[in-house]
Amino acid sequence: MSAGRDGRAERLREARIARGFETAAAAADAFGWNRNTYASNENGNAPFSYRKAKDYAGALGVRPEWLYDAVGAMRPAIEPGYVPVVGMVGANPEGVVLFALGQEPTDLAPIPPGGTEKAAALRVAGHSMRGVADDGALIYFEDQRTPPTPDMLGHVVVVETDTDEVLVKRLLRGSRTGLYDLESVAGPTRRDARLRWAAHITAIIPPFQARRIIRAGA
Repeated sequence: MSAGRDGRAERLREARIARGFETAAAAADAFGWNRNTYASNENGNAPFSYRKAKDYAGALGVRPEWLYDAVGAMRPAIEPGYVPVVGMVGANPEGVVLFALGQEPTDLAPIPPGGTEKAAALRVAGHSMRGVADDGALIYFEDQRTPPTPDMLGHVVVVETDTDEVLVKRLLRGSRTGLYDLESVAGPTRRDARLRWAAHITAIIPPFQARRIIRAGA
């Protein structure tokens, strides 16, 4: 079988089609992936790692365990009208998003006004983001995993760097094309970072209201 005995390539193609992309090239362009690399992963000519499966799964809205090993459901089981609280942010001056690695998000929050089922939420911990979001607030973003766009410049956004860090930073132009400066709410500015994706913040819910609407998991 050209796509390999594990079926990984077929699942990648299934996820891409389910996400609404008619061709591999269209998906690669939308998420900033190398066309040839993605096509080789999808047609089975080049196996991809679990780390890459996490990247693909996040962009295509499926579970990485399903994509890589056919374990469990294709998509996370999220109650209709709710989205996952995927991590905590602001626990230190760097504004790093802390994920529960290897675990499914258990806390849920209602989809915000104007949001979609691709929305996700971050919970603010500590006071390093004072002025943007206070301790206990919820920050929503659309989890689209697409490259930065010009309308994000000058705004506080959620980004992932090529060193696997997810951050909440003000996005600024770097010294040359493809590089970005990341300005902290509190702390030093990171210069000339390479980004995998960036997402606008779509809503910030104050701490009092956030405590009322979060549905805690088991």
